[in-house]
Amino acid sequence: MGARDQLRAHFLSNLGRVMATEELQRVAGGISEWARRVRELRNEEGFQILTHNDRDDLKPGEYVLDNPKPRPAFAREMSKETRAFILDRNGFTCQMCGAVAGEPHPFDPGRKTRLHIGHIIDKSLGGSDEPANLRAICSVCNEGATNITLPRPDLQKLLVQVRRATATDQRAVLDWLRTKFKS
Repeated sequence: MGARDQLRAHFLSNLGRVMATEELQRVAGGISEWARRVRELRNEEGFQILTHNDRDDLKPGEYVLDNPKPRPAFAREMSKETRAFILDRNGFTCQMCGAVAGEPHPFDPGRKTRLHIGHIIDKSLGGSDEPANLRAICSVCNEGATNITLPRPDLQKLLVQVRRATATDQRAVLDWLRTKFKS
């Protein structure tokens, strides 16, 4: 039985129970691409495996399957047409590193580039599934994008970013700071 089959069986036998990254990797036989298998269960098979992006009570690295019945293909969030449109618009190229679909990956030449569709502004931060908020992203960048938390910028970097912003955005920052630090 493959890793995806093992993960599917484990989720179904632990319905409603929150599971951590380490447990799922162990169930998948310790393979490094266990998270891809979980995404395949969600995206290809329609299982509603929830993460911290879907539920506020889940922490990063926690997963839960609340419903054993997969959503039918027509009810899933992204149509094949939308996926094809995004890939074509982005030239079948990762919008983070520039890797081209099907070619050896520039950061990992041992594997071919496989593209996914990712959000520019994550759904947990208010982003939508509209094409304007979607981009082609390779599996290497996608793995990194979903598993990191950016470090807090130091004062110098923060000031540089504010100075680079438009005047409208700078005013919005100022208004926010005034509201936050009302005395």
